[in-house]
Amino acid sequence: MTPATAVAKAAADSERIRSLHYRVTGTVPDKGRLEAEASMHTEPAVMKMKMNATDQGRDGRLEIRFVDEVMYVSGSGIDSEKLDGKSWFSADPAVWGRGAMDNNSYRVLPTPIEGNPAVQSTILTASKDVRRIGTETVDGTRTTHYRGTVTGRGIGAARDAAANKAARERQIDNLDQFMMLRIDDTLTMDLWIGDDNHTKQFRMRGATRATRGGTEGKPLEFIDGAPLDLTFTFLDINQPVTVEAPPSEDTADLAPPADEAQAG
Repeated sequence: MTPATAVAKAAADSERIRSLHYRVTGTVPDKGRLEAEASMHTEPAVMKMKMNATDQGRDGRLEIRFVDEVMYVSGSGIDSEKLDGKSWFSADPAVWGRGAMDNNSYRVLPTPIEGNPAVQSTILTASKDVRRIGTETVDGTRTTHYRGTVTGRGIGAARDAAANKAARERQIDNLDQFMMLRIDDTLTMDLWIGDDNHTKQFRMRGATRATRGGTEGKPLEFIDGAPLDLTFTFLDINQPVTVEAPPSEDTADLAPPADEAQAG
């Protein structure tokens, strides 16, 4: 099949992912190098992640859980004096895995990893230059490697040209995810697809944009941000996932520490 057809088929398969165990490595604006491993489920919407912002040393380690629209955070990146001897803080309402305007992790999670990776993996379907790179083994799985570039305008064009409702809705979701990444112009994306047509891994790279101004009469303007380079590896799909809230007696209901544990 053609590269575009292979990417579209993998995207269609990704829409059937209800739970996912995955790994994230790379760099994000503001916090630099990042390592994380997570498990998530869509219905009910839960997620658990262990994240390490390695450039911050031991202060970059956090454990995050989302349960019943409440976020729980523990780790060395939190000021223990504000936890009153407890191990966790909670903050709500908290939302993970949706779109650019809906997520709320109180700046604990870097914005690029607030989205659902199964949805993010479909962004390459909007590329006009997707091509086959070769055959590679990823985490013990034989895959075919594809690469292409994507722009916000290109996703909009793909949405308008969609042949059916499912394809159009996919591009609407892709545009939302693209906005969340804050890519300045062009996103370069690599996709590794297994022989079973399932996505095994994807990588997103691009220059980002930041904002300044917007207060005290200063106009809001876009400025150059730090580069984004993240790789997501799918370890298991559609396997049971259990995420439990920490014991209430070991949890401080404090939203302010989330700002101090901010990761982007």
